[in-house]
Amino acid sequence: MAASHAGRQPQNDGYRTLSLSGHVGFSSLPDQLVKKSIKQGFCFNILCIGETGSGKSTLINSLFNTNFDDPESTHFLPSVQLRAQTYELQESNVLLKLTIVNTLGFGDQIDKEDSCQPVVDYIDAQFEAYLQEELKIKRSLFSYHDTRIHACLYFILPTGHSLKSLDLLTMKSLDSKEHLPFAVVGSTEDVKIGNTMVRARRYPWGIVQVENENHCDFVKLREMLICTNMEDLREQTHARHYELYRRCRLEEMGFRDIGPENKPVSLQEAYEAKRHEFYLELQRKEEEMRQQFIQRVKEKEAILKEAEQQVQTKFERRMLMHQEVKLKLEREKKVLEDEIAVFMQKKANAELLQPQASVSTPLVSLKRDKDRKKTQGSQLELLCFDVSDEETVNVDEQSEGEKLESETVSQGTPEIVLDGSTQVLNVGSSFM
Repeated sequence: MAASHAGRQPQNDGYRTLSLSGHVGFSSLPDQLVKKSIKQGFCFNILCIGETGSGKSTLINSLFNTNFDDPESTHFLPSVQLRAQTYELQESNVLLKLTIVNTLGFGDQIDKEDSCQPVVDYIDAQFEAYLQEELKIKRSLFSYHDTRIHACLYFILPTGHSLKSLDLLTMKSLDSKEHLPFAVVGSTEDVKIGNTMVRARRYPWGIVQVENENHCDFVKLREMLICTNMEDLREQTHARHYELYRRCRLEEMGFRDIGPENKPVSLQEAYEAKRHEFYLELQRKEEEMRQQFIQRVKEKEAILKEAEQQVQTKFERRMLMHQEVKLKLEREKKVLEDEIAVFMQKKANAELLQPQASVSTPLVSLKRDKDRKKTQGSQLELLCFDVSDEETVNVDEQSEGEKLESETVSQGTPEIVLDGSTQVLNVGSSFM
């Protein structure tokens, strides 16, 4: 304790610096970190952007001294597609999980205006996936496969001309998100130069050695990207680019570090304030929807009432027409009933008068027949004066015969036709 007090130094910025009088052991923390990192392994994600045939696969194979067997892509894709492939590489006792994202069909479309948008969307999507994992209540960041892009290699075709508008637009879109190394020459072909086999690329005008710094910057690129700055790239991706994305997303969600009065606000306070704001907004929308519902119900009720009134009016009109038709039918029924009663009365009277008509009718007919016979006899007698005696005798005989027949008929039973039916009546001697 005395040694500790003796070694105390003046305070600086609120804390004190003390010296140790002997070995403690925390100087081995770097070694512990190395062991932990070796055991856990590392991940590194590279995004390769370039037109089809620009040498993306060749350069990646050259950087890592292996063949990733990346299948060739066609020039006729309708839009830009991104394909991610993950490999596990091991050098000495260090394990590296390498993810290579290739852009298929980049710059192959006639309209290249939106060629860079799928690339930007993919980078943001990886940041969003990591943010959602962080915001979980039960997180597993230790075993989470981090797919955030750590480095972006943009390939420019060696045409000798200036940059294309697509190149400028894409690099400008990615400038605030990724690092952009220079393009270099790469090759997996071994060429014999003198007595040495080196990786090189043959051209009509000569040979370019990949690992010759006088020919290209391949060695510098590999040193910068893998040997020296790989961990820095991983650190910058998390501490700078991802934090910028995270801050913008949280601000969009309504979280702030400083309140309205420029006072620090804790996450809990910001959450409660945002929750209250969302609750008020929800109530406002609920009230708005309720008013809209009430208004629609009123409109519907008005329509239904109008339809009901129309139906009621039509019903009353039909009922009135029904009453009129009913009264008319009742009047006609009464007239028919009166006619039937009169007819029945006439029929009854006719039935009562029919026997009397059956008796009186033969007497009248008999008298008329006798008068007719007498008249015919007189006419025949008058004619006898104008003919010979023989004819007069014949007429007299005929007249006597008709007289006898007349008397016979008057003594017999006459036949009288009444209402189309034949009736036989016995007439007494009093009618002779």
